[in-house]
Amino acid sequence: METIIIIVFLAGYLAITLEHNLKIDKLIPALAMMAILWAVIALAHMPVFEVNTDLKELEPSHIDEMLLHHLGKTAEILVFLLGAMTIVEIIDYFDGFATIKGYIRTTKKSKLLWLFSILAFILSAIIDNLTATIVLVTILQKVIKEREVRLWFAGMIIIAANAGGAWSPIGDVTTTMLWIGDKVSALQLIEHVLIPSIICMVIPVLVALRYKVFKGNIKAELEEEKAKSPFGATMLYLGLGSIVFVPFFKTITHLPPYVGMMLSLAVVAAFAEIYTSAKFSISSVDGAESQEGSHHSAVHASLSKIELPSILFFLGILLAVAALESLGMLFHFAGTLDATVPFLGTESANQTVSDLVILILGVASAVIDNVPLVAASMGMFSIPLDDSVWHFIAYSAGTGGSMLIIGSAAGVVAMGMEKIDFFWYFKKIAWLAFVGFIGGAGAFMLIRNLVLNA
Repeated sequence: METIIIIVFLAGYLAITLEHNLKIDKLIPALAMMAILWAVIALAHMPVFEVNTDLKELEPSHIDEMLLHHLGKTAEILVFLLGAMTIVEIIDYFDGFATIKGYIRTTKKSKLLWLFSILAFILSAIIDNLTATIVLVTILQKVIKEREVRLWFAGMIIIAANAGGAWSPIGDVTTTMLWIGDKVSALQLIEHVLIPSIICMVIPVLVALRYKVFKGNIKAELEEEKAKSPFGATMLYLGLGSIVFVPFFKTITHLPPYVGMMLSLAVVAAFAEIYTSAKFSISSVDGAESQEGSHHSAVHASLSKIELPSILFFLGILLAVAALESLGMLFHFAGTLDATVPFLGTESANQTVSDLVILILGVASAVIDNVPLVAASMGMFSIPLDDSVWHFIAYSAGTGGSMLIIGSAAGVVAMGMEKIDFFWYFKKIAWLAFVGFIGGAGAFMLIRNLVLNA
């Protein structure tokens, strides 16, 4: 039966990887794979186990208990993401992101490249790399009219957004998984991955500045754009601040991150309702109730725009990987890998080989979705909290996807918004992403070795 399990998982994985070729949303094979795997386990009465990380052994359990256990762990991630997504949509409801366009005061391409790259790096660390890319590509379309130039800028935004998401516990789904799964702490993740991530962003920008496409000025004149809502700037700063507050809440209370995110959402939603009422009152005084002004709730409108397909995809893929973990497959595979590749974190007898394995994982994330890769690594290795292995996995999985446009959520969304050709990106941008990835990885290993030898 284990052969059937592996075949089902590989078939589902292949369908997810070939999403764009099959024209089937990846949530469909993810959910189907998850349901079939657990159905096979139930019908075949296969034994399931819970991994005792302290004793590094498998303990027999029951399928209902394991499903509930893994559903609880998965729900922590999904509820956290739902809260963050809702806050972002509330900011967008008040047109808060239009405030960012006010920072763009130059027409010089080189300065614009630095500005967009830095904005992508910072924004992705707060509102995640996917949303940061959507926001900045939208602004890019208003600032730069030349399509060829805009494609280059979009490619650099993808690299910067993925680099920015790697060092923040709330910047990428994979780092959020590691943080919620108690593999990394917020402060240690930032301390170890921030500098490599900066280098991963800076090197491609410095190289790209030598290209002719980034010389001179843009043709279009910058037009000042006012936010549609007078509360846009307030909601932007309130929303971003509330998301940044979550790691501090976890550190102070030691409660799961989703609790802090729900508190932040409650605060932002309260202000949204107050400002919606104020907007309604203003439009009523003017004698004409606009459709937006008469909307029953800013929060309800924002909830209706959440990316539920992404949530369902994460549900499917995380519970599918959990099925393999419950059968003990990941545990046994980790044991086999550990016997051939000493994968013991900073105490490793062969750190170079361990680093190579993680680098391969990073390169693989450009082809295979990084969520299941990281989920599998979390299920395989019983490595202590804040071991350098987890920090390196966070960096590699977060930034490696930039090497192909389909390798990250940021790349896929930019591809859709700008109709970027896969092979154009591969020829023009991929090598820049690779150079940045290797540069950041080298910096990570150098800093780690300096700390260990200090």
